[in-house]
Amino acid sequence: MNLNHLAIFRAVAQVGSITGGAAQLGISQSAVSRQLAEFEQRQGVLLFDRLPRGVRLTAPGRVLLDYADRLFSIEAQAKQALDDMRHRRQGRLAIGSSRTIAAYMLPRAFAAYRPANPGVELSLAVENTDTIERKLLDGEIDIGFAEGVADDAALDYTVFAHDELVLIASPSHRLAGRSDVALDELQGEDVLMHETGSGTRAVTEQLLAERRLRLHPAMTLASTEALKQTVAAGVGLAFLSSQAIHMELAAGLLVQIRIRGGPFSRPLYRVLPRSSSSSPALRSFLETIGACFLPSAGSATMSGSRS
Repeated sequence: MNLNHLAIFRAVAQVGSITGGAAQLGISQSAVSRQLAEFEQRQGVLLFDRLPRGVRLTAPGRVLLDYADRLFSIEAQAKQALDDMRHRRQGRLAIGSSRTIAAYMLPRAFAAYRPANPGVELSLAVENTDTIERKLLDGEIDIGFAEGVADDAALDYTVFAHDELVLIASPSHRLAGRSDVALDELQGEDVLMHETGSGTRAVTEQLLAERRLRLHPAMTLASTEALKQTVAAGVGLAFLSSQAIHMELAAGLLVQIRIRGGPFSRPLYRVLPRSSSSSPALRSFLETIGACFLPSAGSATMSGSRS
């Protein structure tokens, strides 16, 4: 079915005359008459009764007009949807983030982003760094936030903020009262860590390796909350982001043990596929991230081995 013919049929049906339909479409009356006759011939039915003054829909014409109205309504909705996306009024943005960034940093960005983009549906998957990178490459998410860099030239890693890794303990731990502790004193301690693939664990292990210290984790826990609660219960020590422990420190449930030579700062990255184009919703989110988190001078876009 020729959609141009269908549009001519609908215009004539709406105004009830060939002359009015031609005026509405901005084409000649003879062109409308010719194409309408051709349309009827191809469909094998008479769509209009020609009257001395105007036209009247036949039974097949009334059936076709109902379908035509629905078809052109969907076309209008499609145009509106694309226009809304072009002007950031609607769309969908899928985000993947490591636990620390998702729980303690991104909520601030969401609060700033939402009022200017109320029609954009945000979804957040909380994953470890390895999974975030895989989902970006598979196209399952639009942007990722991670605590390390992987060996994949297909991804862009840009520092968007900095974080501090701190050592936490229960207030009753034997090291809790010390003014500072050397890293090698942890050799005989139970140290709790995130699972392999976690950015926090990767950075912690690199920090220890740089000081020729290798600790076998006494426990591997897959959640920051589980790590905090286990340490607060008196089981071992853990390295966590300073962002994650403010409430527990204030409540006296945990204490921070000062490490000699610290504090230990680490960059946090936002990650994008190199080959993808940015949607209006994503560009707006990147602007929000830039406004909410101002990395220190010297931050750079990079790719390379995990840090």
